[in-house]
Amino acid sequence: MTEPLNDLPADESCRYCGSRLLPSLYDAAFRGDAAAEERLFFAIPGALCIPCRQLYVDRQLIGILGLNEAQCTFAIQSDSVLRAGAA
Repeated sequence: MTEPLNDLPADESCRYCGSRLLPSLYDAAFRGDAAAEERLFFAIPGALCIPCRQLYVDRQLIGILGLNEAQCTFAIQSDSVLRAGAA
């Protein structure tokens, strides 16, 4: 999750390791640089490569949220949290 954010690959596989991506909604924290505070976002649509921990978020959404220079420092699948809370 420390790699720069990238566009969602067209083939639905990770461009680094080739693993299948897990598309879902993610609650995520982003930081612009080491001195910046983390910004939290909830229910961001994206896809996660579990083996290399790369979160893919649409480049246009990144621009809208003002995260062009940011890195994701934490992400958790939103609907997993919701399901766990319901249990």
